[in-house]
Amino acid sequence: MVIKAIMLVAFFALMVGIGLYCRKHATNVDGFVLGGRSVGPWLTAFAYGTSYFSAVIFVGYAGQFGWKYGVAATWIGIGNALIGSLMAWGVLGRRTRIMTQHLNSATMPEFFGKRFSSKDLKIAASAVIFIFLIPYTASLYNGLSRLFAMAFNIDYSICVIVMAILTGIYVIAGGYMATAINDFIQGIIMIFGIIAVIAAVLGSKGGFLASLGGMSNVEAAAAEVGANPDMGLPGIFNSFFGPDPLNLLGVVILTSLGTWGLPQMVQKFYAIKSEKAINKGMIISTIFAFIVAGGCYFLGGFGRLFSDVIGVTESGAPVGGFDAVVPAMLSGLPDILIAVVVILVLSASMSTLSSLVLASSSTLTLDFIKDNIIKDMDEKKQVRWMRSLIVVFIAISVALAIVQYRSNVTFIAQLMGVSWGALAGAFLAPFLYGLYWKRTSKAACGVSFVFSTVVMILNMLVRPSFPPILQSPINAGAFCMLAGLIIVPVVSLITKAPDQKLVNDAFSSYEKKVTVRQSEALGDEN
Repeated sequence: MVIKAIMLVAFFALMVGIGLYCRKHATNVDGFVLGGRSVGPWLTAFAYGTSYFSAVIFVGYAGQFGWKYGVAATWIGIGNALIGSLMAWGVLGRRTRIMTQHLNSATMPEFFGKRFSSKDLKIAASAVIFIFLIPYTASLYNGLSRLFAMAFNIDYSICVIVMAILTGIYVIAGGYMATAINDFIQGIIMIFGIIAVIAAVLGSKGGFLASLGGMSNVEAAAAEVGANPDMGLPGIFNSFFGPDPLNLLGVVILTSLGTWGLPQMVQKFYAIKSEKAINKGMIISTIFAFIVAGGCYFLGGFGRLFSDVIGVTESGAPVGGFDAVVPAMLSGLPDILIAVVVILVLSASMSTLSSLVLASSSTLTLDFIKDNIIKDMDEKKQVRWMRSLIVVFIAISVALAIVQYRSNVTFIAQLMGVSWGALAGAFLAPFLYGLYWKRTSKAACGVSFVFSTVVMILNMLVRPSFPPILQSPINAGAFCMLAGLIIVPVVSLITKAPDQKLVNDAFSSYEKKVTVRQSEALGDEN
């Protein structure tokens, strides 16, 4: 217990210390929100990765999808690395950085407002973010309750409040730069932590080969088989694609392609300092995702080996729900490794929490309050508002998390489940086409916003009315993202074309002539 306490105190002291150190970078809007657009590749890549993977992934998703799909759940981590990191950086990174600087936009709603010259799109986007980002923020705390109960026997409410306060201190003090530096440190902890935990957990079952052999003997419960008798075959949970490849593909699409439309993820590209840094950051971020996301889902894939510890209901579900799977797998580890796991999950949660509250506060301040409610807001007043709203957002998310935990309010839990799909479905296609296609229209963006948010809200309220494959919020979210990629070009072609002068100005940012040294740009000819 002393070792655990010392590690926690040292971790929190370091995070807060970095926040106070970075105060000098957070004196204006550009510095507070984007770190002055001068953040290097390592910090940006780790900030991207740690914002991507939270306690929701390590405890919730790894336990749930590892239980459902077995070792094949590792494909989710691989998809996160290749689609959610490598392709996201390659497709979005450079063009996002160039156009957002040219348009002088610091948030995703501000990008929509200036790219399409539409105040309505800007306000609508900020409303979608406000509605769906807060419950997503509240979900970050869920994975901590069981781990802290296992490691410290500390009340969940105290754990949540302490974590939220300490995260708030360093984000309010140092803004984006403090978040990026802390994310780098937290990312290193996550990398070494997940490697150590995988080795220890599989070692407790005789090693990797012995664990894989054990999974070959696991059978699904009768209630799980349903209309698919092949699912009950021994060895299905250590097969290449697992028992349900179609739903597994839905998870891969939602958790991988979804990052392309999440404001707190895309905003990382706004802040990186150069094109060379983007190329380097792309590689670093992909390797990070392979290790952390791949490791989390790979570990969760062996959850059924611990059925004797977890307990299984008649329906084939783990006793205590899917969130109980990973903590049960870790419960037999030595105390020092339990401490590492707690720090790992805290790192994952705090990094994502800091990114979400910074995105929420900056969006509400710059895109909704400024010029709409308060007409004259100088830079200092904008920063003060953002700092105040960080406190508000953290307080709301803590309240939601505690209410959901104590009373099991299903509405809150459902809203958390649909938030990722609604945000990514609404923004992915308009943002992507807005960067690449001049013909993208304002009306098409609006239709995409409405379509995805309505579909996901209806999925929450009248889920049984949906086709069976879309009753899962995960599949519904994946459907919204893919549908948006069709809706935006179709609606753009049948609606009024955007103003040519506006479009040419936005895309001129990609055609500016620059002077470079001969040694840095050798041509094919002399």
